[in-house]
Amino acid sequence: MSLPAAAQAALDAFAGIASWEQRARLLMQWGDRLPPLLDVEKTEANRVQGCESLVWLVAERVGHGWAFRASSDARLLRGLLALLLVRVEGLSAQQLQGLDVGQWFQALGLGRQLSPSRSNGLNAVVQRMRVLVSG
Repeated sequence: MSLPAAAQAALDAFAGIASWEQRARLLMQWGDRLPPLLDVEKTEANRVQGCESLVWLVAERVGHGWAFRASSDARLLRGLLALLLVRVEGLSAQQLQGLDVGQWFQALGLGRQLSPSRSNGLNAVVQRMRVLVSG
């Protein structure tokens, strides 16, 4: 399956970076690109449970696929969310069910830097996405 253009751009951007400091800086830059959620969207109903940081997720149907918007109070996590969102952009509910998020972050070279709590948080976000698209 081919990647969305923004996901391919993310892979290309991270491919040439060897040091964690440079990756972290680039990760935060990706997070800064996330469009902010409106205050009215930052509700308990949109909050992702299972994250140490505050994370909100909003889903909407776009054609045959789904579009997500997300925000977090943690800067590094916003970057991870931005990279997750470009990967799931336009996926159908079925494609989203089969997505291996760990493999995506490994491909970006970020797998080793994901602490257990960040990894659990990202998995909670993906689980919430799957719930939203199945309902």
